[in-house]
Amino acid sequence: MSEITIHSSSLFDPKQKQFLPNVSISVDQKSGNIVKVWNRDDEATEIGDNDIDLRGKTVLPGLVDAHTHIFLHAYAERPSLNQKRDESRTERTIRAVNHCRLALSAGFTTYRDLGSESMGDADAHVRDAIARGLMPGPRLFVATKVLASTGSYEPRTENAEHVCLPSGAEAVDGVDEIRRAVRRRIAAGADVIKFFADYRRRIMRYPPAQQHPYISSVLHPPEQPNPDVLLFSQEEMDMIVQEAELAECPVAAHCGTITGALCAVRAGAKTIEHAYYANEALFAEMVKRDVVFVPTLSVCEALHPKRMEEIKAQVALAHRMGVKMACGGDTGPVPHGENARELELMIEAGVPVEDVIAACTYGGWEACGGDRCGLKFGLFEAGNRADIIALESDPREDVKAFRKVNFVMKDATVWKRNGHDLPMDIST
Repeated sequence: MSEITIHSSSLFDPKQKQFLPNVSISVDQKSGNIVKVWNRDDEATEIGDNDIDLRGKTVLPGLVDAHTHIFLHAYAERPSLNQKRDESRTERTIRAVNHCRLALSAGFTTYRDLGSESMGDADAHVRDAIARGLMPGPRLFVATKVLASTGSYEPRTENAEHVCLPSGAEAVDGVDEIRRAVRRRIAAGADVIKFFADYRRRIMRYPPAQQHPYISSVLHPPEQPNPDVLLFSQEEMDMIVQEAELAECPVAAHCGTITGALCAVRAGAKTIEHAYYANEALFAEMVKRDVVFVPTLSVCEALHPKRMEEIKAQVALAHRMGVKMACGGDTGPVPHGENARELELMIEAGVPVEDVIAACTYGGWEACGGDRCGLKFGLFEAGNRADIIALESDPREDVKAFRKVNFVMKDATVWKRNGHDLPMDIST
């Protein structure tokens, strides 16, 4: 029997942004799709032996983390470690397998992985392994290598003559190189092109005489020793998007400055990541061009705690101005499996819980490319993927509800039930 039915007493509809009572959903385990969604007369409906009873819980579409790095783990775990240098490719791959399992158990049925972080095209291969049923995890939309200009997002040391760490980006300069680089990313399996609109470009400014014994960093740095500056001209950013468009591939832009973000928006980027110095002018341009904002509050809380209140106020401003949002924590530098922190921070910023859930479901589908994804998820509609989760409590009343995941279904396959992960069927 390939068709099963899920019954709920409280279900959130991201399109209506409402919690609806007594909704049932039939799903086809063979196709992985939702077949039918209907309102039922609760007293007259008999729950069948093969049905799944989620009454008394809060049912949501599977969650989408729109900014992740499966090959990174939390910086705070081993602060003296450089993961790209000190961990083998095998270790990093095994960690990625664990990260994907944790994410799925936490209710995240889709990950947009924005850069393999010195692992080349390995994120595309992990994506395919999950799709083939070799390991549990969210469906992945991957960027493979990110694009950045020469001398920017590349691991470097204070001795500029020696680059001893694996490259984290594909360094490209000029429109012709960019055109070829985007084509290489598409050929390598990228679902999304990610580029750095701005980043740090200096190693040491005004270095003092060498200290003995050696002391890392500069003793008397300038006020901004290594600020974020533009990496690409407007013409170069335009080419990134133009070439990606030929392959119907969405573009995500890392933006640390307003200038970089404005250039990326005008180039046609689908999403703006971070934008920790955003303002009304930027948000107005994003609304005008239908650009999705991924504020990554979780990593900001970890790395820039002094600016958190200011940055949360910017998120509230974006919401008031009608900017589309997706929920992504820059997960990796902050722990996989604790992705719910991003939703909690968006609520703390003043975004209504209904809008936060919409951003973390349907908004995530839009960030991944919308119709260009090749499938639909994030909504309870016939033809959408059967990604369904259930929380033990109501997030309107319980701030920690998103951490209490009782049930997880992805592609009509149950991965968690009654709060326990289910074993994977490896018979095939």
